[in-house]
Amino acid sequence: MANRENRRARARDSSQDRWLSRIPSTPSPSPKSAVGPWPSLARTRSMLAAEELRSLSTLRDYTHDVEMKHVALIISVFLSVLLTAGAAPIVFIVRHAEKAATGGNDPDLSVAGQKRAEALARILKDSQITTVFVTEFKRTQETAAPTVKEARLSPIVVPSNDVAGMAARVRALSGNALVVGHGNTIPELIKALGIATPIAIPENDYSEIFVVLVHNPPQLFLLHYPF
Repeated sequence: MANRENRRARARDSSQDRWLSRIPSTPSPSPKSAVGPWPSLARTRSMLAAEELRSLSTLRDYTHDVEMKHVALIISVFLSVLLTAGAAPIVFIVRHAEKAATGGNDPDLSVAGQKRAEALARILKDSQITTVFVTEFKRTQETAAPTVKEARLSPIVVPSNDVAGMAARVRALSGNALVVGHGNTIPELIKALGIATPIAIPENDYSEIFVVLVHNPPQLFLLHYPF
């Protein structure tokens, strides 16, 4: 068992080294370049980190065969690169977790939903979340609760129908954030943030984690819970 854990640790460290080694420490401009000035170091690091996350997330394919710790590792390494580069805030947007069958228009989370909420907190543990947004409904607040507790924050309640207000708050961020919304509001929010890619969330789908890099232009990545 110890040998197996050592092999896993070496593989994990190797993966991080491979990723970080792709980020140039100093651009080396050619005196006879015909393509204009080199991009800033921060911009170069941001572009390469975004490219790497895109290759790892593999839209809609990154799912059951990947363990939760690997999702957390991808986010952790991605953040470490972008934070070093002084990049724009990163916003994690998720739909509330599974809700109970009882409770009328404002039900609590089901047992499965509570497990997903705990999983979200573990995934985002090292993401340096400084702000958490929820809506007036308990299912969003309960989904965010484990992350709020881990980060020692107080959630900010934004009415679910105030998509424009939520988008304005996100654009004004100076740090990373979690937004817990609803299946019908998240596509509108992502569009309001300037993402052209159309988003549709099926009625019974709670598995997606939308990652928005809030800069100009904004970038969208899609990860999945590992279950």
